[in-house]
Amino acid sequence: MTGFDTVIVVDWSARATPSPKKPAKDAIWIGIVRDGRAPECIYLRTRREAEAWLARTFETERKAGRRVVAGFDFPFAYPKGFAREVVGTDDPLALWDWLANAVEDSPDNTNNRWAVAERLNAMFPGIGPFWGCPASIETQALPAKGSMRRDHSLPERRGVEKGLTRAQPCWKLFTTGSVGSQALLGIPVLQRLRARFGADLSVAPFEPPETGIVLAELFPSLIASSIAKRVEPDEIPDRAQVRV
Repeated sequence: MTGFDTVIVVDWSARATPSPKKPAKDAIWIGIVRDGRAPECIYLRTRREAEAWLARTFETERKAGRRVVAGFDFPFAYPKGFAREVVGTDDPLALWDWLANAVEDSPDNTNNRWAVAERLNAMFPGIGPFWGCPASIETQALPAKGSMRRDHSLPERRGVEKGLTRAQPCWKLFTTGSVGSQALLGIPVLQRLRARFGADLSVAPFEPPETGIVLAELFPSLIASSIAKRVEPDEIPDRAQVRV
């Protein structure tokens, strides 16, 4: 994970509608640094716009001979046993392909994540593992509260999250810290980028990070204190996070 010319940091969003025209929090923010210069911060209103920006930027950087690492603040994989049950293998990238085919995400951020979560829950015994949704669409297969789940047989957290007490479980789909929805709506975007850039793109840590473009998972809360010390006056927290 060395030798990069361009560093990109992406703060993802699972909004179901476009973010406000005026830059706001809880939206997609991207920070980019080329050759150690001052960072640029980009605000994007939809996931479709973000995907297009990433594709264009990867192409531009590679044509200029620059090597890129892009980090995303959502889980790249799920607790042990989930992928094997869904796709028959523990390979997380096989699960990426399944999600890319299952998830529908429109240009205006309208998406089918609740239906996909219900479909996934139906593959497991009991109730769960996914939970969290508006009360108006709660079903037996997709409970609104995590405490309503039972006997689904999967761990609550990934091995990498042991000791990360601030990390929310990737089964959580709604309200504050719903990284589950960010993963369901983010992984398909990354899978399409994999298909587009082929052998020039790898996903760490599942593939050797020796390509021109490397995707990696981030957990910005690990450096929350450093970010807090560097926030500019009236700066949107999401912007500060990707900038720092």
